[in-house]
Amino acid sequence: MRLLMTTILLVISALSWLGSAVSVPDVPPELDLSQFQDQNIITRDVCIIGGGSAGTYAAIRLREMNQSVIVIEKNDHLGGHVNTYDDPATETAVDYGVLYYENLPLVRDYFDHFGIELEKVSVLEQNSTQRRVDLRTGTPAGPAEGNMLLALAAYSAQLAKYPYLNTGFNLPYPVPPDLLLPFGDFVKKYNLEGAVDIIAMFNQGAGDILQQTTLYMMKYFSLDVIQGALGGFLIPTSHNNSELYGAAQEELGEDVLLNSIVTYTYRNDEREFAYAVVETPSGTKVIRARKLIIAIPPKLDMLKGMDLDESERALFGQFNNTCYYTALARIPGLPEDMQIVNRAVDTLYQLPPQPAVYVINTTRAPGLFAILYGSKDHMAEAEVKGNMTRSVMQLRNAGIPVEPPEFVQYSDHSPFLLTVPPDAIRNGFYRHLNDLQGHRKTYYMSATFNAHDSAQIWSFIEGLLRTSFL
Repeated sequence: MRLLMTTILLVISALSWLGSAVSVPDVPPELDLSQFQDQNIITRDVCIIGGGSAGTYAAIRLREMNQSVIVIEKNDHLGGHVNTYDDPATETAVDYGVLYYENLPLVRDYFDHFGIELEKVSVLEQNSTQRRVDLRTGTPAGPAEGNMLLALAAYSAQLAKYPYLNTGFNLPYPVPPDLLLPFGDFVKKYNLEGAVDIIAMFNQGAGDILQQTTLYMMKYFSLDVIQGALGGFLIPTSHNNSELYGAAQEELGEDVLLNSIVTYTYRNDEREFAYAVVETPSGTKVIRARKLIIAIPPKLDMLKGMDLDESERALFGQFNNTCYYTALARIPGLPEDMQIVNRAVDTLYQLPPQPAVYVINTTRAPGLFAILYGSKDHMAEAEVKGNMTRSVMQLRNAGIPVEPPEFVQYSDHSPFLLTVPPDAIRNGFYRHLNDLQGHRKTYYMSATFNAHDSAQIWSFIEGLLRTSFL
């Protein structure tokens, strides 16, 4: 992704392994509006920091609600975790980030707003040949254990006990103990072994799923996802998920500042406006807005430069995160109709220890494969690609005469799933987090507040907009 930045922004970006939508320093200087020319002061009802799935949806919906908006996005396009590669050899669009959407009215309405047609696809009935291989050694792995459909029915019955998990983290007090169990213990308690393999396929990016807290696993692998897995998901008929964000960017027009980073924010409940100082390719701008939306992961290293108070800093400082990476590569020797699922031959439920490749998927472009990879701690691009390459080369031991992958695209989706320990959840963390909505004119709308799932993010935002922005 190419960023058009001034020299100072390049220095700021180098200070962080990820780069964030707000930047250093932590303590902003006094804001003196007299230092800015009138054309560099932009007034809106709402300023949105982050133009991914959450920020883009919020912007489109707010404009429909007759509110003026401005979106600040650090990249040169909208879309966040949506990654699309236009293969020059075949002129084929290949998605390697967000792939599918649940078949829900809200999803259909959103795409219909832009006149984008959708079609249903079956994920479990794809035409590719699946090989289960231990990519540490190339040893073939056996089939998944247990009866998947019976286990999914039992898992769904457990989900039905907690309808409040459908949107947000509106947890009761006390929090049900089962939700705080390590997911591996939850699986054993309710005999869900037959569902682990499919849950692992859908909950990529969630870290060690057996050690992950059950609450997050159930939020991630929800009833809507199960329905999609069994009945089909939606995709654009163009097979290009970036089409949605291109249409949104065109509609928003000058209300999007791309290649831009917020360096300071100024929020005071006694003032009529909140302020954000933004470095853009055309110089420094000041955004003056009645409300501020943070649509990026609320980790402290992502929020440098934001004038956080003690309560905000204390809550955001508790988050841990997983890391997730995707790549597109040509892999000579790998059959074009073959999917490789990484499964260990010596672990519980055959789940590969991380860091590890999750899966090597076929794509619409002949000879082009998507490689999905996860880790607990962040890894540099060269290290991830090196590990991907070693995993691919182990396929030779499985009788597949592959050559080293030739990478054409790579995306780092870290920080991915944000979590806090069970004790924090038990002690009311999410109750306090929810109390931040509207605090100091600021609202939070990202996957962290619901689930890493576009449809679920949009559903959460829809509710919050209706209660707090009408």
